[in-house]
Amino acid sequence: MVYGLEFAESVKGQLRGLTAHQRAAVFDGIERQLTHEPLSETRNRKPLRPNPVAPWELRLGDLRVFYEVAPDQATTIRILAVGVKSGNTLRIGGQEVKL
Repeated sequence: MVYGLEFAESVKGQLRGLTAHQRAAVFDGIERQLTHEPLSETRNRKPLRPNPVAPWELRLGDLRVFYEVAPDQATTIRILAVGVKSGNTLRIGGQEVKL
């Protein structure tokens, strides 16, 4: 089954804060890894402990994509946030976030 993608309004601003190369990596990674079996745990895709950001994380090098399966549409993935991880610091939209 192919999943559709939906981006939260806040993600647009977060993507603008990335370089063109990082944006391309995010879009490529989302298409490759989330359009088929987004809820299967893999080396780069895992469920997170309860947190205010999202229930799932996709790792793309130092980039992180946070997402959920839309509760009202079982075939839609909602991208909730995109951030950059450096060491133990995660920045989403220029703000440091603790998970």
